[in-house]
Amino acid sequence: MVCVRICNALYGLKPVLAMFLSHLLSTGLNIIFKLIANDGMSLKVFSAYRVLFASAVMIPLALVFERNKRPKMTWTVLAQIFLCALFGMTLAQNLYLESMVFIPTTFTVAIVNLIPVFTFILAVCFRQEKLGLRSLQGIAKLAGTLVGIGGAMLFVFYKGITINVWHHTGLLAMPQSSTSSSNPHHSNGYALGTVLALLSCLSSSAWLIIQGKLSKTYPCPLSNTALISVMGTVQCVVYALSTERDWSQWKLGWNIRLLGVFYAGILGSGVVVFMTTWCVNMRGPLFVASFSPVLLILVAIFCSLLLGEKLYLGSFLGGFLIICGLYLVILGKSIEMRKMTRVEPMETPRPSEAQTIEIVSTTPMPIHSTTSRG
Repeated sequence: MVCVRICNALYGLKPVLAMFLSHLLSTGLNIIFKLIANDGMSLKVFSAYRVLFASAVMIPLALVFERNKRPKMTWTVLAQIFLCALFGMTLAQNLYLESMVFIPTTFTVAIVNLIPVFTFILAVCFRQEKLGLRSLQGIAKLAGTLVGIGGAMLFVFYKGITINVWHHTGLLAMPQSSTSSSNPHHSNGYALGTVLALLSCLSSSAWLIIQGKLSKTYPCPLSNTALISVMGTVQCVVYALSTERDWSQWKLGWNIRLLGVFYAGILGSGVVVFMTTWCVNMRGPLFVASFSPVLLILVAIFCSLLLGEKLYLGSFLGGFLIICGLYLVILGKSIEMRKMTRVEPMETPRPSEAQTIEIVSTTPMPIHSTTSRG
């Protein structure tokens, strides 16, 4: 019994571990963004190459591992795939990258923590989540979302004293001229960057909602990710070709550009999107969105280590609230799943109904002779 409980506990932790690994890879992706932007590469072209590399990796995997598992393709599924690519890749990625031109990376990542709020509102509107304020799980999910957002806001707007936990390596230190503070239109750019980041959050939330519906009608994570990547490649390439006129931006050499595209395409888009799709299928869009505050903590830690960015008291206090909010959301989802598993056995047919169906389908005896025995 103990081994069974341990196995069940480890199986239940798989979505949690997948989301932490996903955000760890996304942290490296944010550092890659800064290096790519500092090298002068067009972010639109970078986004197009990113989804192109993801498609090249995910298509063979889907063909090999899900050859006989894919359901029939319908126009509804095709439309959902198109919308997932539009909101989850084309709009979300390009808006996010453009926002990093005007505002610091940490602030951009902090705004991303509004994804749970948008996702929770959209999920309730589309009836993928129940508000359930009279139930314990509903209160836990709502409270966890609000506490996590409050922690993210504290992380950004309150600094406090500087805390030197470690000495940064300076391995990836970059000149400050590449940041938004050197922009002569800094005040206007700051507002524009904030708007772009908010639109990116809204687009990501819409993607999670549509992905939740797509996971039910087309429950093949690898094929799902491959088709979305292909559709996203077409959209991002068309957008980049129509806006970027400098053909030298498309040239890749043995430098940081090729490394960045390779990492962002295979790990940042392929693996991360696959794990996100799988977690949406397992736990729902709100569960996935609730992990977005973890990215803020990881980015702050690694940027402090590698880029020399400072950590403040507000960073630690905000991080503590973010973890508390995340725990509350996971607690609410676990209570909800326990109640669902308890209700499922009660929905099986009654013995009398099952007996009647069995007799009618297997024996030609008259009905009155069978009922007299019951």
